[in-house]
Amino acid sequence: MTLATLFDFPFEERRKLTMWSDTMTTAPGHGPWNTYAERRQLLADCRNYFVGLWNERVNAPPAGDLISMLAHGAETRNSSMDQYFSNVTLLIIGGNDTTRNTISGSIFALNRNPDQYAKLRANPELIPSMVSETIRWQTPLAHMARVATQDFEFRGKTIKAGDRVVMWYVSGNRDEQMFEHGDDFDLERRNARNHISFGFGIHRCLGLRLAELQLRIVWEEILKRFDNIEVVGEPKRIYSNFIKGYETLPVRIAA
Repeated sequence: MTLATLFDFPFEERRKLTMWSDTMTTAPGHGPWNTYAERRQLLADCRNYFVGLWNERVNAPPAGDLISMLAHGAETRNSSMDQYFSNVTLLIIGGNDTTRNTISGSIFALNRNPDQYAKLRANPELIPSMVSETIRWQTPLAHMARVATQDFEFRGKTIKAGDRVVMWYVSGNRDEQMFEHGDDFDLERRNARNHISFGFGIHRCLGLRLAELQLRIVWEEILKRFDNIEVVGEPKRIYSNFIKGYETLPVRIAA
């Protein structure tokens, strides 16, 4: 719904965004596709749809949605369709998988730590802290890769210009040198916002404030509406070494 609003995407077709996101990030048989031919067709459908939206917006007056901003922006209006679609896919995945899996992760973490769940229900003012701690503890994207632009020495290791470096966010977010008892889920952790789930520097996540806002509002509404959300079975993890999330998480909701 949020992505559809930001794209000014036809609201009645908004579930296509989730389906396309799952197509991009899942393995055969673990999402909306079973063969690579099916995957190619679904991604072609996605590209064609968004090229159509570009053509529609570029021939209309500038508006406030993201596609119109890309179509009319001085830095992006001459982009190739490959560049444009790369931006679209990044926004679709970043706006869906990460937030969705962090919401599920917060339910899972609170159920594994009932003392923290009780603390949250007793004091909803802990929601912002809980959001940061969940993003640290869950780490919805396990890693990212970069290419070194110059030779660099790091803790006795030489990284050469051109080397591809994988940064394991999921490891850094449990680093005991930064987070005391890093495997614990602690709603009152003082430095929870120092997590690296959003990246760092010029690569810091464009949508981080929106993600935090969505998670905060979701939990404000959960605490208003439900007495408890109980996990009633083991989660089924996403079949991926990149997306750290859940295919299913069975719960029982008490209103």
